[in-house]
Amino acid sequence: MRTIRIAAALIDDDAGRLLLVRKAGTQWFMQAGGKIEEGESPLCALRRELNEEIGLSLAEEGIRHLGRFSAPAANEPGYIVEAEVFHVRVNHVPKTRSEIEEAVWVDCVEAANMQLAPLTRHKILPLYQMLR
Repeated sequence: MRTIRIAAALIDDDAGRLLLVRKAGTQWFMQAGGKIEEGESPLCALRRELNEEIGLSLAEEGIRHLGRFSAPAANEPGYIVEAEVFHVRVNHVPKTRSEIEEAVWVDCVEAANMQLAPLTRHKILPLYQMLR
């Protein structure tokens, strides 16, 4: 299988909710983030993608690296995503931009009942429950 390197944000708020996004033309909800460009650090990619996708600008000191996780890609059959995952706690009203069609704040129960990308369902949700 081929690998797609991404930077993704586990974004939560003070109310115990998780921010999930859905790209236009897809059914899967996932973390905001995206592909790491050649020569770009995962953190720089994350900050760029969050601004492009949901209008969120972050200072580096508000971002915590949680680790590298892999799962089958939701929207690219035959690919694996290798994600550098970062934690961000903010109270932000997302402005859907770029390829993002929908952005929602949900609690763990709501998230578990949604159509989630494999990375979100099998890696991010358990990680989020440990963080709380």
